[in-house]
Amino acid sequence: MSTNTEQHLEAGQENEGESHASIHDETIGHGNTPAAWTCVLIMIVGAAVSSVAYIMASYVGFFAGIAVMLVGLLVGFIMRKAGYGVNGSKLKNSSH
Repeated sequence: MSTNTEQHLEAGQENEGESHASIHDETIGHGNTPAAWTCVLIMIVGAAVSSVAYIMASYVGFFAGIAVMLVGLLVGFIMRKAGYGVNGSKLKNSSH
C-alpha cells in the first residue's frame, strides 16, 4: 500500500524533501574566497571606526570610517576581477 504523498507525485517529480536536499548539494561558494574575506575585514574595521566616532560625536572620524568601508568594497571588487573571487583564475588549483 502506498502512502498519500506517493500517490500525488507524477512521473519525474520528486517529493519536497528530496527536492530540498538536492538544492543544497550545489557548491555556490558562499564568499569563502580571499577577495570576500579581505573586503569584509576592511569593512569591519571601517564600521568599528565609524561606530566609535559616532559615540564620540566626531563627524570627521565617522566619515573616515565610512570611507574605509567604501575602500573595502573597492578592494574586494578589484580582487575579484584579479581572479581571487569565486571560481577565480588564481584559485583554480587551490582548495577554496
